[in-house]
Amino acid sequence: MASTVSSDSSSSVSGPLFSSYFLDTAYDEMFESDGTARSHCRALLDAIRAAALPELRQHQQDADSAFLAQGITFTVYGDEQGTERIFPYDLLPRVITASEWRTLERGLTQRLTAINMFLKDVYHEEKILKEGIVPRDLVHSCRHFRREMRDVHVHRDIYVSVAGTDLVRMHDGEFVVLEDNLRVPSGVSYMLTNREITKRVFPGLFDHYKVAPVAHYGQALLSTLKALAPATRQEPTFVVLTPGIGNSAYFEHAFLARQMGVPLVEGRDLLVHDNIVYMRTTAGLRRVDVIYRRVDDDFLDPLAFRPDSHLGVAGLLNAYRAGNVSLANAIGTGIADDKAIYAYVPAIIKFYMSEEPILHNVQTYLCSNAAERSHVVENLDSLVVKAVGEAGGYGMLIGPHSTAREREVFKAKILADPRNYIAQPTLSFSRAPCFVEDCVEPRHVDLRPYVLYGEKVQIVPGGLTRVALRKGSLVVNSSQGGGSKDTWVLEE
Repeated sequence: MASTVSSDSSSSVSGPLFSSYFLDTAYDEMFESDGTARSHCRALLDAIRAAALPELRQHQQDADSAFLAQGITFTVYGDEQGTERIFPYDLLPRVITASEWRTLERGLTQRLTAINMFLKDVYHEEKILKEGIVPRDLVHSCRHFRREMRDVHVHRDIYVSVAGTDLVRMHDGEFVVLEDNLRVPSGVSYMLTNREITKRVFPGLFDHYKVAPVAHYGQALLSTLKALAPATRQEPTFVVLTPGIGNSAYFEHAFLARQMGVPLVEGRDLLVHDNIVYMRTTAGLRRVDVIYRRVDDDFLDPLAFRPDSHLGVAGLLNAYRAGNVSLANAIGTGIADDKAIYAYVPAIIKFYMSEEPILHNVQTYLCSNAAERSHVVENLDSLVVKAVGEAGGYGMLIGPHSTAREREVFKAKILADPRNYIAQPTLSFSRAPCFVEDCVEPRHVDLRPYVLYGEKVQIVPGGLTRVALRKGSLVVNSSQGGGSKDTWVLEE
């Protein structure tokens, strides 16, 4: 049961800014259950309480202006009121201790290592399918499974070199994995921009807290791409391939290209001749060796996949199969992006690494399983149902917040295409304090760290903390009313 918290202690919830702050069974990122501040958050709480309301308003206005000036927007598809929106930003950073981060780092490294081993196996020997650890029909029915990648050698056997894994913190403080984003994970530009803006808002706190830096992400990404370059190329050329300005993450594509100092290209800027990829430049054709692609598989090569695509490069698959160009991420990684395959990741870790998972999954029901499907359709009012291939909060039913009509629609969808749906319990994941409508209130948050895999796995300490800004909402996606805040990982 929620309760408003009030106290006269300087290390607890008090003052007019916190007059409507409440605590319940959900884990609070700043406060203990009795309302006292967690030890690593006391300096931040003091800074918030010391700030006058007009000062906080001005900081928020300055932040919004900075996002607007830099063109930091996202796209809401299908919105009749206009698609371009400033990315909502919350002033108050989320703080993660060094010991908590060490656990996350080990767990994410373990998870991505196992996923890459799984993808190599699926496209080559199929040991895990032959032994029945992961059902063969589940893999082969995945719409991101690419038969064209059978027996194709991928440089260093790295299929996923850039991952964004969504984590939530449960009521006991443990982080669990909500889903893996392995095809073209987005949002890292917001992580970097949030940091720059928060440093302006709370400059003194950085000296006090010794926050681990994130600004080197661009160079870490470039070093990852360098590790993927064909061994025969002494001075490889790198590009970022974007679908174009109409894409929801175009700002990020341009941002990362600038950070790495490499060209941003569209499909029309590239061509393939004799299984070698070239980039058109004012000085003539220039060979391309590594493509950081932000284009989905379906649109990469009109000769191999969708013939109506104008976003990709004709002949790219053949150049890739010949080993003359590397792609980050590899074609066909979407198998492990599938929310039904997600349910098997703990078993995948055990199979390839003979280890127990460091980070656990959320309990997941597969609607392709008759018994689990029956449980789901009978309990739609208490479950979260997700389409296995959707992202951005689309194709989802949150049972406790749904109408009877919405549940009937989803029931019909599940029964018509059970392979396409999974369900999970409605989670009361952690909340963090946010500056909302001239006061500080708790809002649900998740965390998306960005994991890179080149010569080794490396993770920039932090990530994108996404916020469900609508009161009572559990949906953190920007397209569904969510925003973000800076994530401070403390150094030792």
